[in-house]
Amino acid sequence: MNPINLHKQVLQPPGWAAPRGYANGVVATGRLVFVAGQIGWNAACQFESDDFVAQVRQALLNVRAVLAEAGATPEHIMRMTWYLLDKREYLARGREVGQVYREVLGSDYQIAMSAVQVAGLMEDRAKVEIEVTAVLGA
Repeated sequence: MNPINLHKQVLQPPGWAAPRGYANGVVATGRLVFVAGQIGWNAACQFESDDFVAQVRQALLNVRAVLAEAGATPEHIMRMTWYLLDKREYLARGREVGQVYREVLGSDYQIAMSAVQVAGLMEDRAKVEIEVTAVLGA
């Protein structure tokens, strides 16, 4: 058990290279929290920036706010999916994205993550959408 009373086990098949910045899989027990895709607009559904990293920051802040409504914190996140308009921008600005991630959610990278480039998002100004599954300790 970790300090937030959560049983979490990272799944790393024998002989596989360790992933950087994510886990291949995670198993946990407890109450599930599903956070819908969050984009880079504020609580009033207004974009404050068209900058990719600024939108990542806001989307992560939105994820954190929704988690808080369930009594969850970023440490409860087990799975995260990123939907990106431009994978090249995501890769080119990876250091900035990582810094924003750590500032908003902390340094836990033992999360099953996927990132997918998509043709478009429902909001025209959105450059990224992030959805999360979290588990509260039993």
